[in-house]
Amino acid sequence: MCRKIFIGATGQHCGKTTISLSLMHLALQKYRRVGFMKPIGPKCIQYRGLTMDKDAAMFSSVFGMDDVAHLMSPMTLTPGSTRQFLDGKIDPLAPRQAILKACAELEQQFDFLIIEGAGHGGVGSVVGVNNAQVAAMLGAPVLMVTGGGIGNVIDAVELNLALYAREQANVRVIMANKLVPEKRERSLAYLTKAFQHQQLLVTSAFDYSPILADPTLQHVGELLELPLHGDPADRSRICHTIQLGAASSQRVIDSLEESTLLIVTSSRDELIVTASSLHHIPEFRQRLAGLIIAGHAPMSGITQRILEDSNIPYIRIEDTTSQVYYRLREHVSKIGPDDTEKIELINSIAEKYISFDAIDAMLGS
Repeated sequence: MCRKIFIGATGQHCGKTTISLSLMHLALQKYRRVGFMKPIGPKCIQYRGLTMDKDAAMFSSVFGMDDVAHLMSPMTLTPGSTRQFLDGKIDPLAPRQAILKACAELEQQFDFLIIEGAGHGGVGSVVGVNNAQVAAMLGAPVLMVTGGGIGNVIDAVELNLALYAREQANVRVIMANKLVPEKRERSLAYLTKAFQHQQLLVTSAFDYSPILADPTLQHVGELLELPLHGDPADRSRICHTIQLGAASSQRVIDSLEESTLLIVTSSRDELIVTASSLHHIPEFRQRLAGLIIAGHAPMSGITQRILEDSNIPYIRIEDTTSQVYYRLREHVSKIGPDDTEKIELINSIAEKYISFDAIDAMLGS
């Protein structure tokens, strides 16, 4: 019989996908066949001819599950689908039936099934299958991921627990994630005290990590929907700092921090040439991850040639530097199939901080 766990969260960006990756890694050490599904897919891509949620496609690619990819993302929220549902153009039972059918087929093929929700408990309500409803109808015990902290976490958990209770979903584990390292033990102690009468396992996951939170060059390209030029080997490089190249070339170069993504206007030929030339020096290569060259003004032919010959990663965009900067600052990095550095780090940290046996025991208790 397949054991199941539903990964919910108190809100967006709590780290559901990171926790799902961790549990996949840990479960494979105990179970021979471990599967994954994302019942509600709000962010879709084309993957091997299928319209799938991005997370489901990533799991299919990373863990070699293409043979069941068509089952891993049964309900996708593509543009216009919510209006079609509300207008009665989609059978109100269709989302529920698609999810139930896919889950039943996956249960036949796997010993352990990780089911990842989307956003907070109420996401999916517009099509009649929010996270709490999905967990209940699939009979999957819930692990609820939260952010770090104490008061805000308790408030968010209680708000979501009310919805899960209404739908008669079985929440078993509260997992605090992105904890401040020096406050980890204290936060966990108070959260345990807050929920001690609710028969919940309160546990913790990762400390806040800039490496996991910061985007890769590949993600920046995907966010801006533009090609990433330069050395393909640098696509998975993590950008720890985003900096505007507004000062003199010397000051900009001197102020570079580790693995900086530098946004420079296309009219700054001297800064683009300087950055490109320094790309071959290991010290500066470590500090400068790549360039975003913004603005309508064309670069000179010689600048373009030096840029391309250096093989430094760069993206060319016609938005202003300030527009690009604010778009990137608002971006929260998602893990993709090519982020091998992040996935390996997640797996190694998971073995240190997450007790899979304790979680697994709660699923059957």
